[in-house]
Amino acid sequence: MMASRSKMSTKRKFVADGVFYAELNELLTRELAEDGYAGVEVRTTPHRTEIIIRATKTQNVLGEKGQRIRELTSVVQKRFDFADGAVELYAERVQNRGLCAQAQAESLKFKLLAGLAVRRACYGVVRFVMEATAKGCEVIVSGKLRGQRAKAMKFGDGYMIKTGHAGQVYTDIAVRHVAMRQGMIGIKVSIMLPHDPKGIIGPKIPLDDVVTILEPKEEPSPESILQAQQAAEAAAAAAQAAALQQQLLAQQQAAAAGAPPAVDPAMGAGF
Repeated sequence: MMASRSKMSTKRKFVADGVFYAELNELLTRELAEDGYAGVEVRTTPHRTEIIIRATKTQNVLGEKGQRIRELTSVVQKRFDFADGAVELYAERVQNRGLCAQAQAESLKFKLLAGLAVRRACYGVVRFVMEATAKGCEVIVSGKLRGQRAKAMKFGDGYMIKTGHAGQVYTDIAVRHVAMRQGMIGIKVSIMLPHDPKGIIGPKIPLDDVVTILEPKEEPSPESILQAQQAAEAAAAAAQAAALQQQLLAQQQAAAAGAPPAVDPAMGAGF
């Protein structure tokens, strides 16, 4: 499939890329669930395809002496018909797992599988996310939580935008399914990321409704303005007087240079 991508039309190429990403994400979600899997990024270069796996426990993803990552590389290469050396897998650690919805959804999943009470597990996740400088968090758990009747429980804290462009940019959402003894339980974790001008822990784009009020400049008093005006006028008058004096001096020098030399009248009479 991947070998014949150069002959595809643009539409088929995009569809093939989407199917490849979806199947790869599903494989890694099931395989690396216990290692804090938090998403995958596919980078395609002319020579090879690089797959970056984001996880909280990168050492477990790599395995002993890199054995596990080599096994995953072999599985991906055979399944998607890559040539030898045409695909490379890397593991990248999640910088702040409190702001990663997928990592928190996996954490909540294993808490519920371990038998922890639903309320306690959800409130623990919400508190952990809010301590990681998130603007808001919402956890929804639905299914047969207690008894035979299915219901949904919602736990939230902080500020959460769900609509518009800001909802797409600022909100990180993850959904997981937990196979409990009484039935299947659904988990949805939504995290409102903080604004980060550097774009490391959150989006660079500021929210539309955030207004930053700058401190007003200190206004000078009327007395100081009057003193400044008087000083400026005095300086201008002094400069004008100096210029006028310089002009008069120049005229005098010019007149002295052009006049004939003075003759003593006694010498002119012959005495």
